[in-house]
Amino acid sequence: MKKKLFIPLFLLIALLIAGYFAWNYFTRPSGAQKVAFTPAQAQHFESGKLNYTVYRAENGVSDDVIYHLPGRNLDASIWNDDTYYTSLVQSYWQKSSIKPPTVVVVSYGPVWLLTPKNSQPDSGLLDDFIARLPEIESKIGKPRRRILLGESMGGLNVLTAGLIHHAMFAKIASLCPGVYVDSPFSDLSTVRAALKRTGADPKIVYGVTQMAKQYVSSDEEWNAVSPIALIERADQSYPEIYLSCGLYDKYGNYEGTEALANLAIKKGVKTIWRPLYGGHCVIDIASLADFLAAQ
Repeated sequence: MKKKLFIPLFLLIALLIAGYFAWNYFTRPSGAQKVAFTPAQAQHFESGKLNYTVYRAENGVSDDVIYHLPGRNLDASIWNDDTYYTSLVQSYWQKSSIKPPTVVVVSYGPVWLLTPKNSQPDSGLLDDFIARLPEIESKIGKPRRRILLGESMGGLNVLTAGLIHHAMFAKIASLCPGVYVDSPFSDLSTVRAALKRTGADPKIVYGVTQMAKQYVSSDEEWNAVSPIALIERADQSYPEIYLSCGLYDKYGNYEGTEALANLAIKKGVKTIWRPLYGGHCVIDIASLADFLAAQ
């Protein structure tokens, strides 16, 4: 009797498992929405730890240069990716007959933060990046203006670079940047309060905190690169800043980005703040593209 019951139960479980995999197979996305645009001409270079690709639009470029510092796990080939926001920016320029800047996408690998040299072994990439600009510009020509663009991890990097070396850059476009009002070295109760206020994913915040601690070892070193601390020194001579972030950013970046925008405006820095309804790295393409290419 027990044997007779076992066989139908086994078959039922097997059918349920097969049905589960079949459902997942037939309901998973089968493609991706791609952007129709003319890719920019690309030249790739390596310099020490830095990989970078120079992109020039086929219809010509302006005298400005955009240094694009991309997000985590992206590389210097991302500018021409027809499923990424960068292709939407190019498409917008092409439809508007805008002559865009030359774009240089730079990368130190899948995960990296620009910090001055401090006590941490992984620090010092900011010094390296700034030191390599003359070499890069010997290949592309000295620009009229330097513009910084970055998203997520790159959004934090461009703020750090642009606010520390503010005399070198004319504009900073920082999208969904890793900006927080609290320190990576905050105590547990402070972290819990921040998670409740922002709705951030605890696992993501833990990962971000651990990454930050690879590049800074104390609150003092953190304040030397934190955009919230850096903007306190700013005045009207600082680069123009474009900031955007989704209200429901799972990294918890909305609170810090909004605070940064408010402080920048208070300090007299020309600031465009684009609060958006959405998640991590939702982007207003038109206003961003206009900001980057405006003469």
